[in-house]
Amino acid sequence: MPEPTLDLGPQTRIVARLVAGVRDDQLADVTPCPGSAVRNILGHVAGLSLAFRDAGRKDLGVTTDTDPGTTEPDIAPGWREELPVVLDELAEAWRDPAAWTGMTRAGGLDLPGHIAGTVAVDELVIHAWDLARATGQPYEPDPAALRAAHLFLLAAADEPDRGEGLFGPVVPVPEDAPLLDRAVGLSGRDPAWKP
Repeated sequence: MPEPTLDLGPQTRIVARLVAGVRDDQLADVTPCPGSAVRNILGHVAGLSLAFRDAGRKDLGVTTDTDPGTTEPDIAPGWREELPVVLDELAEAWRDPAAWTGMTRAGGLDLPGHIAGTVAVDELVIHAWDLARATGQPYEPDPAALRAAHLFLLAAADEPDRGEGLFGPVVPVPEDAPLLDRAVGLSGRDPAWKP
């Protein structure tokens, strides 16, 4: 698990750069996340940023109680301006060491703070890859965030009751593959995916 000093800011800035690079004509394009178009990934990133911002602040309510699987996420008007702001707020919330301690809630689940923070990191790393691949943008995740996401996904894949991984069947990737490819495979995606 990441140290309480893990700064989500470098990864949220990378995600914001990818968001800014999405063209309007790409919003309906397919992504490596099955059943999700670019607009759905953007909507999911917006929703998870709000939920995990509030989880980090221990400001529990509608944003932290909503199961993300209950609706198909989509972008809202003003998403280009609002999403970078919420990503900054997410990073700021987790700069407080108290965010990583005690209990909080996200997606309607009560979680230890350090687990919630790690889930947020994983979501940022993997969905940034989804966006980059779907929109043809280069992507180099923040190294600390990537290491944390990989460890989280590796631990989830090793749980006996999760034989198919956390987000779907694990895609086998060579052990000497780049760390990002290994994390992507553990997330149930094929690192070689192309639109």
